[in-house]
Amino acid sequence: MSPSLHIAVLDDEADITELLASYLQGHGYRVSQLHDGRTLMQLMRADPPALVLLDLGLPGEDGFSIARQLREHWQCGLIIVTGRGDAVDKVVGLEVGADDYVTKPFDLRELLARIKAVLRRTAAASPAGTATPDRPCFAGWELDMPARRLVGPTGQEVALTGGEFDLLSVFVRHPGRVLSRDFLLEQTRGREAGPFDRTVDVQVGRLRKKLEADVDDPQIIKSVRGAGYILVPPVSLIRGRP
Repeated sequence: MSPSLHIAVLDDEADITELLASYLQGHGYRVSQLHDGRTLMQLMRADPPALVLLDLGLPGEDGFSIARQLREHWQCGLIIVTGRGDAVDKVVGLEVGADDYVTKPFDLRELLARIKAVLRRTAAASPAGTATPDRPCFAGWELDMPARRLVGPTGQEVALTGGEFDLLSVFVRHPGRVLSRDFLLEQTRGREAGPFDRTVDVQVGRLRKKLEADVDDPQIIKSVRGAGYILVPPVSLIRGRP
């Protein structure tokens, strides 16, 4: 773990931000403590963090709206850390692009493990001067693995969350094969997989909105009733150049 990785903690309760800052700094992270969405957006423009820990219960502010802004403009990791444990809130949090959802009270060691998992999944660096890996292509789409980008048939870049990119990467490694939800969770989240069995469904839904011409009749990622999902188009590889 790099000692310079920057994490932003947004919570209106100073004791929470101080607790998390002290703990995470003790594990080598650089931490910014924030208490409102306005200062978070200022930080994102001036010194964007690798990951944001976001509380939903901010006075006078919509935490989900803040999450949407992060996803629209930045590609940092995002973990919602909140006292709102309702299942609907968890689903909405995942739908707006959170990589994970943790309810208060939380265990610091478990939260640290989840932070490390998200940072691993969102790491986008490719060492300079190395050969570019093969880039899988399907149905006119190209997945740029080193840059963690999705490029559309007309050359447009389509932003993906870390979780969406990881899920799509699993599909392109197994084209034409039915993949169960358990398999997809294991491949994308490993032992850090949470108890929310709708995570894969939510992320597939978001991918379809970005990939499919008609989300009601998907032709790229299809559902297989009672079994899981399948990437239908064949996958070809563009060889990287040194």
